Amino acid sequence: MSKLNISGILIFLSFIVSIYSYFFQKELLLLSGIFAWFAFILLFKSLKNKKFLWALFILSFLSFLICLINDYKIDFIKVFTVNQYLLTLLIGVGFLRLIATPKKIKVKELPKGEKSFLKTYFGVHLFGSVINLSSLILVADKMYKKASLSSLQVLLLTRAFASDAYWSPFFVAFAAAITYAPNLNTFVILLNGLFLSLIGFLITYVEVKKDKDFDISEFRGYPISFDTLYLPFMLAFLVLLTHSFFPDIKVIVLISIFSISLTFLVLPMKKGFFKAKIKFKNHILEELPKMKTELSLFLVAGMFGILVGSILLGLKLTLPFDNFDWFIASILLAIFIILGFIGIHPIITIAIIGDFLSGVNHTLLAITFLMAWATTVSTSPFSGLNLTIVARYDFDAKEIFKLNILYAFKMYIVCTICLFLLSKYLNL
Repeated sequence: MSKLNISGILIFLSFIVSIYSYFFQKELLLLSGIFAWFAFILLFKSLKNKKFLWALFILSFLSFLICLINDYKIDFIKVFTVNQYLLTLLIGVGFLRLIATPKKIKVKELPKGEKSFLKTYFGVHLFGSVINLSSLILVADKMYKKASLSSLQVLLLTRAFASDAYWSPFFVAFAAAITYAPNLNTFVILLNGLFLSLIGFLITYVEVKKDKDFDISEFRGYPISFDTLYLPFMLAFLVLLTHSFFPDIKVIVLISIFSISLTFLVLPMKKGFFKAKIKFKNHILEELPKMKTELSLFLVAGMFGILVGSILLGLKLTLPFDNFDWFIASILLAIFIILGFIGIHPIITIAIIGDFLSGVNHTLLAITFLMAWATTVSTSPFSGLNLTIVARYDFDAKEIFKLNILYAFKMYIVCTICLFLLSKYLNL
């Protein structure tokens, strides 16, 4: 058995132990974290861009030394497990690809026009909200086979997918938000996120209709078949229903449980028991190790965030504001977006600031995190989304930035207005 296969088993064990520890023996969460870290060690050599990780390791070590010299308290269990439930969600949702991936439609020629634009946009958005980047790759691969991706196609792909981060409970962004702001109001988060996604679409639609550089009538898309959409909606319904009866159970835990449970239930019905068993096994041994980039980033960023947070707490720094309102949130949002544009992943800024701001309103804080993530992902040349498009489809990163920078600014204005309304009228 290869290192890759062993790492897949370790990642799966990390998932199982996380769920078990949550309900039965919380001390075992550390074991779950150890499994994840061992998987990371096995996969480290195969990672492409290690410079950033090495930088985080060095900074983490320096932070550790500062804590040690000054006798600042460090929560070592948190160092290794702070993002564990975030990883659990990522692993659980990954299994949905086995059952929720839309059918691949055989087409001789890509459908053209405004109708195709709308269907492709909502197809990428809705399926992306559950199966994440897989939906974008599914559509983009079909487009790319016919011809190089156009600016309009890339614009649609980046914005349709990134706007999922505003609201989707199956997105890593949501898991990060709920990790560092656990006492949030889920209903307000979802409602606000869906509204922002709608506004994002309307802004995009008006832009492509009015901009002379785009001809929506000539747009060639790849509309996803919506006949499997019942699965995402079923999952969302089960999660929200269960959460209403058991509000104390973390939403990310519920999503993780239902994701793998539905996969266990539906996959044998679709493929038969024998084929389902093989697919499940292959997913653990071959597909789970492919999340090595996310795994490494979340583990190392979480460690770094806790150590920096220990320094901040040790220095007994106080917040530079008396009240975390819409104005402070909008400034924080701007800082997050700017840092994202220069290559600092939102998970790092969230990890650093999350613990430090634990005393403020969690709903407003979580919404700010999600806004930052969604706005950054579509535009930053360093986001996983845009790096995928650049590497896989040979599209210029600068062009993506140009396509979306004005959109990001518009969404920032919209987000600021939302923060104002939430802060003023919902007493957040």
